[in-house]
Amino acid sequence: MHIIKLNAIDSTNSYLKKLSSETSLRDYTVVITNNQTNGRGQMGAVWDSEGSKNLTFSVFKDVSNFYIDNPFFISIVVSLSILKALQSINIQKLSVKWPNDILSDNKKVCGILIENVIKQNNLQSSIIGVGLNVNQTTFNNLPSASSIKCITGIHYHLDEVLQSIIVHLKNYFSLLQNGHYEDLKQEYETYLFRKNKPSTFKGGDGNIFSGIIKNVSAAGHLQVLLEDDIVKAFDLKEITLLY
Repeated sequence: MHIIKLNAIDSTNSYLKKLSSETSLRDYTVVITNNQTNGRGQMGAVWDSEGSKNLTFSVFKDVSNFYIDNPFFISIVVSLSILKALQSINIQKLSVKWPNDILSDNKKVCGILIENVIKQNNLQSSIIGVGLNVNQTTFNNLPSASSIKCITGIHYHLDEVLQSIIVHLKNYFSLLQNGHYEDLKQEYETYLFRKNKPSTFKGGDGNIFSGIIKNVSAAGHLQVLLEDDIVKAFDLKEITLLY
């Protein structure tokens, strides 16, 4: 594993994406920074992280020799890898809030941003951005955020947590490469936040409605049982889980 350590950078994803376009990178090349000044999350959200206390990094993954019908399986693999790495250090009550926020005891400890590189209509590589709250203990105006130190009271070595995540990434990408699609999807769904529980959602049009999360399609759409007993599939721009 090749690691590029930067003291400060606007976005590890942007840096690694540019680097991969300019040179041939080793699989699982990691760019990590102590201070990310303009971290990016899903749907243009900003990922705010206290310097030197958390893991903010991106991983280059070559998937050019994978047979992936649906890129969402990359999100499944990454989500499970981080969840399993956290389980290995005894973080409890873990779940995945669709599509790939990692929660512990219903509070967000990790955000993921995956940017796929496509050439000639073929998926070539993925830039996997991870923001994991490790040793930060104060989250101003973020009542739904937490860290693994907040949960356990233990101070963690960032390099050890990173190494564990990479080990699990390699394991799960191996399963994906070998075609274990259904097994991966089923495992992901066992950790799906609020699955089979009545929940409240906000639609893309601003309307509030109730439903029950049933599962996620292979294409990554959230499948919700609505009040009229119809299961409807939503993509990321169409729905927000409120509670």
